[in-house]
Order: sequence, then structure tokens, then C-alpha cells
Amino acid sequence: MDVMFERVAGLDIGKKSVTVCVRTPGHGGGRHGETRTFRTMTRSLELMRDWLVGQGVTLAAMESTSTYWKPAFYALEEQMECWLLNAAHMKAVPGRKTDVKDAEWIAQLLEHGLLRPSFVPPPPIRRLRLLTRYRVQLMGDRTRDAGRLEKMLEDASIKISSVASSVTTVSARAMLAALIAGEADPEVLAQLAKGKMRSKIPDLVEALTGHFDADHARLAAAMLGRLDRVEAALASLDEAIVAASLPWARQIELLQTIPGVGLKVAQVIVAETGGDTSRFPSAGHLAAWAGVAPAIHESAGRRTPARARHGNKWLTSALVEAAASAARSKKTYLASQQARIASRRGPRRAQVAGAHSILDGAYYMLERNEPYHDLGPDWMHRRNEQAQIRRLVAQLEHLGHTVVIDPAA
Repeated sequence: MDVMFERVAGLDIGKKSVTVCVRTPGHGGGRHGETRTFRTMTRSLELMRDWLVGQGVTLAAMESTSTYWKPAFYALEEQMECWLLNAAHMKAVPGRKTDVKDAEWIAQLLEHGLLRPSFVPPPPIRRLRLLTRYRVQLMGDRTRDAGRLEKMLEDASIKISSVASSVTTVSARAMLAALIAGEADPEVLAQLAKGKMRSKIPDLVEALTGHFDADHARLAAAMLGRLDRVEAALASLDEAIVAASLPWARQIELLQTIPGVGLKVAQVIVAETGGDTSRFPSAGHLAAWAGVAPAIHESAGRRTPARARHGNKWLTSALVEAAASAARSKKTYLASQQARIASRRGPRRAQVAGAHSILDGAYYMLERNEPYHDLGPDWMHRRNEQAQIRRLVAQLEHLGHTVVIDPAA
């Protein structure tokens, strides 16, 4: 088998150590391999980098092992080309279950050009990714804390969530603060409702009649304190993300013209894709990488249905959320598309299809630097109508007739 890269390194990375196998030209036209193990501390990684540079290595490859690959990748990326690999591409051959054998196997596959690198964005995008991903985690914390608070109130027979949309609304927070302070009269508590909630005061009186004691008050105060801290952290993080995403302000502005895509989703799309479509050969490649394109299973000329493949979970969740929002929009292509698919295959598959369409649109918008152009809710009908006309005309012409289309007024 031909050698595609002469001087390569394969890295098997763990939490505490990294095993490196270097493959270089040997005597008599053969190949020479040397393996060393380093610790994953910064100074040890610098020693590893200096050794690889001294060996003339121009290409290094490593598996995407949890987050442990990042220090080694960052230490090497400025000195040589680095490839991050999908572990599933290398595990088909059994019998190699030591760090040294894994590193040697990676190096051998690499030198023959049998591996494909994964997408690793440049440092500015990586910093933006850290912020947007941490925001998702904080939003999850907020949802879980609100759920814990609601369950605790159920234990006290306080049914605010049955009347209000959430236990964290302004009105609900005012009532909970009064409960914690010792107010027990449901009539007085219900009068704290604000805005549209005042029309529900009779229901609030019933919902606030319960057995809220001192222990419930202590727990509620602790949970509300956690929610306040998370809200403050989210507000600060939003400001940091806006500042970090300024170089991609144009891309974020364009993405927000897509129905269902707001500021946060646009920021996630830029943070996960880099805002640069040139890294992906086509919109289909981007959709497959994100995990919103269906997998293909074909054998003996027969295709079987397959679920969407695994991909970038952060981008996929944001796109599915945007698709659910777009499904509620009025007179848009995305809403009609999801309604059509949901009637046949269910709402979940419809949302994934909507996410796929949003990402396809985002690809071409960023490539052409153009805002979103909606095809309209009747686009599928119009497209199928024209296709049917062309098909019928072709059949008549095949039978020897000359066809002139004269649309009715």
C-alpha cells in the first residue's frame, strides 16, 4: 500500500498520559516506528511537541477522547497539521487493546491516508463555543431548579403552576416571596398578581390554599436563591457572548431572518459551524455533520429506513428548537413543510426535517451573503403542479402532437 504521508504521528490520549507513535522513513525503503509516552501536563506536552518537531513530523492524528484531546491538539496545532479523528473509523480491527498498539495503529492508518479529519474550528470560534455551550448548561440548570421548586410546592398543596404558566413568572415570584415572609392568607397573596394574571385571582385563591410551613419556606428560599444566581449568570454570559460574536455580526444578522431562528440560535449556529461554509463541500455534508440528515443503509440495491445519524448535539438541539418555533409561524414554507410531514410521519420527524431545511438555508445564506427568502406555504403545490404539466406535455409530444400552453385567465 502506498505511503501518502512520510512523517506522521499517532496519539492515543488518556486523562493522565498520552502515547505517541512516530512513523518515519527507514533504511532500505522501509518504515521506522518509535513510541514514547508523556504525561498530559503542559510542560510534558511541550516536550512531546519538541520531540515531534525534531523528528520532522508534519501530520499528527488523535482520537476525540472526551475533552482530553484538547490540550494535546492545542499544543501541536501551531507547529504541524493536526487531525482529530472519529474513534468509530479505527475500531473495526480487533485485537489491539493497549495504548501503544492504538498509537501504532493510528500512525499506520494515517501514513497510508486511510483516515479523515474531523472539523476543529479556529481559536476565536472555540472561545465562542465555550460560552454558548455553557449557556445551554446554565439554561438546563434553570429548568431543573424550577422543576424542583414546583415539586416542593406540590408537597405543600400550593398549585401556582396550575394557574400561572410557570413558578418563575413575576406574579408567581411575588407570591412565593410573600409566602416565605410568612403571609398565609390566600386572598392577600392572590392580590399580588400583576397584568393578565389579575383576571385569574379567583383561581389563584384556590391554588394558594395549602399547607405551606416553615420547612417549605426554607427550601423555597434556597431554590429561589439558586434561580436568582443562575439568572444573573445568564445575563452576564449573554453580554459576553454578544461581545465575543462581534466579528460575525453580519452572519448572525442574516441567520435571524430565518423563521424560528432568534439571536441565541443564530449565535449557536455560528459558534458550532464557524460561520464559514467553505469548510463543508456542500449543504448535505454540513447537515450530515450536524446530525440532521438521515443515514443511508443500502444492501443488494435495497434501501432500508434509517434514523438520523449522530452529529453535533449542541447544533442539533438548537436547530430542532428553532424548527419547533418555525412550525408555529404563519404562512411560511417551514410551517407548511412540517405540517405535511407530521401528518404522515409524526411531529418529531417533522421537526428534524425542519431543522435540516433551516441548516440548508443557513448554508446558502452564509455562502452567498444573502438574507432568507421564503418560498411560501404553497411552494410544494406549485412545484408539483409545474412538474405535472411538463410530464403531460412530454407525453403528448412523444405521441406526435404539438402542444401550446394557454393558461386560463
